[in-house]
Amino acid sequence: MGFIGGSLGYHLLRGIVGADYTGLCDGGVYGPNGKVEALFGPAIWHDLAGKVVIDFGCGTGQEALEVARHGARRVIGIDIRESVLEIARRAAKQAGVADRCVFTVHSDTRADAILTIDAFEHFSDPAGILNLMSALVKPDGRVYVSFGPPWYHPLGGHLFSVFPWAHLLFTERALIRWRSDFKSDGARRFTEVEGGLNLMTVRRFERLVEQSPFRFERFEAVPIRKLRFLSHPLTREFCTSIVRCTLALR
Repeated sequence: MGFIGGSLGYHLLRGIVGADYTGLCDGGVYGPNGKVEALFGPAIWHDLAGKVVIDFGCGTGQEALEVARHGARRVIGIDIRESVLEIARRAAKQAGVADRCVFTVHSDTRADAILTIDAFEHFSDPAGILNLMSALVKPDGRVYVSFGPPWYHPLGGHLFSVFPWAHLLFTERALIRWRSDFKSDGARRFTEVEGGLNLMTVRRFERLVEQSPFRFERFEAVPIRKLRFLSHPLTREFCTSIVRCTLALR
């Protein structure tokens, strides 16, 4: 991936962006009703009301709290990072829903529904995650997935998309070297940065589901609003803003 590398790539990045950068994806586009409703529509609350829901890849728990406030019987937030789970626990207490929310790195509970938002582009083993989810959802349950931007989106490199499609122009090595100027975690690959990036494309996700215990009940490759006029099967990878779908067990 990428063809501008070496010292040239590194110094170009330093010159274009500098050595202190937080990224262009700020996530502040979901409106007053919150991310869950913005992504799945108001009908999601009817689907989750009175049910046991797992928020898989819950982060600091904001979506889990939304689900609890809208009537879920129990919400289990799962994340591999204990630091964000502790933030989620405190937030649940402050929101008055701690009696219905659990935040943990692992659960054996079989849920009525699994919700996973902005996570499938980060999982180091997405095929393994789908298999794990199949063991965590009840036979008649559903998995609600939304993630993005996918890899070929203009900002699909997340932090590394210092301008549209920069992550496709510069080599991984040049981008990681530039990142190391302001991050000290020692990451040497996209997969090793905080949160990880697995280069998830729309087609790769479709193949992963096709090879998993799940089937698509609903699938949308939602186009970038300003590029909607260019949306076509041949341009889908470059014009998709988010992937949104509902999965059911086969």
